[in-house]
Amino acid sequence: MKLAVVGLGRMGMQIARKLVENGHQVVAHNLERPAIDEAVTYGASAAYTKEDVVAAFADAPATIWLMIPAEAVDAELEQWLQRLPKGSIIIDGGNSDFRKTQERAQKVAAAGLQLIDVGTSGGVWGYQNGFSMMVGGESAAYQAIEPVFQTLAQPSGAYHHFGASGSGHYVKMVHNAIEYGMMESLAEGYRMLHEGAYQGQLDLPAAGEVWQHSSVITSWLNGLTQQALAENPTLDGVEGSVAESGETRWTLEVAKELQIDLPAIQASFAVRLASEKGASNFSTKLLAVMRNKFGGHPLNT
Repeated sequence: MKLAVVGLGRMGMQIARKLVENGHQVVAHNLERPAIDEAVTYGASAAYTKEDVVAAFADAPATIWLMIPAEAVDAELEQWLQRLPKGSIIIDGGNSDFRKTQERAQKVAAAGLQLIDVGTSGGVWGYQNGFSMMVGGESAAYQAIEPVFQTLAQPSGAYHHFGASGSGHYVKMVHNAIEYGMMESLAEGYRMLHEGAYQGQLDLPAAGEVWQHSSVITSWLNGLTQQALAENPTLDGVEGSVAESGETRWTLEVAKELQIDLPAIQASFAVRLASEKGASNFSTKLLAVMRNKFGGHPLNT
């Protein structure tokens, strides 16, 4: 099918490339021209302005996949609502607050368009491994664009339509909160190996390798952590400041409203806040390295 990918960053570019290589017609749009030109080398059509995107669909209803930061979504939506024909579908594939997604969906529907929310996971490995996609929004719009999800899930990803607007972003929000807790637990455990009873005597990459073979904590995260430690056992050059990106904050806000205790997730969130204020140690350095491994995030921001 034909769609535009707007936002050609770490994940947006992979999405565009994967779709093109599997027979979809992709219109590539980005704020910076070099990213558009790169997408063209993969087989996408260039759209240097929003008007170019609309023209590519010959003024017929369009499908637009937004892969942009959460804080930019409202302004971006406003511009697309002024340009897109009625019947168009807008996909928000970023990490938006599901509460705002619910509000945006009503606004988009009032303009005669539909908003689909897709919590997208897979990091910089999605092109190779397939993306994990958590979808919310009207069933008819979901069914119309399902071929996109089928392609992006290949070879070992997955997708599911969870229901009403916001539900996809809600599931992804909780996913990221769980991710915080899992990462923190791994980071603290490796710190215990590094600084604990046998300080300086234990081979951390070897421990990670053993754990990665049929142990209870075998996981992609542990595998990436083991790789990182094999490359840089003492984490030299890593500052250990780990930014929080919003999703876990939103999860904790909703949990408080619903009087649901999330002590492990709360603790992992507190560690990240403290790291941003300079409370760095081996664990926070390892958190930064993990984020770099799966998401391509800079090591020292």
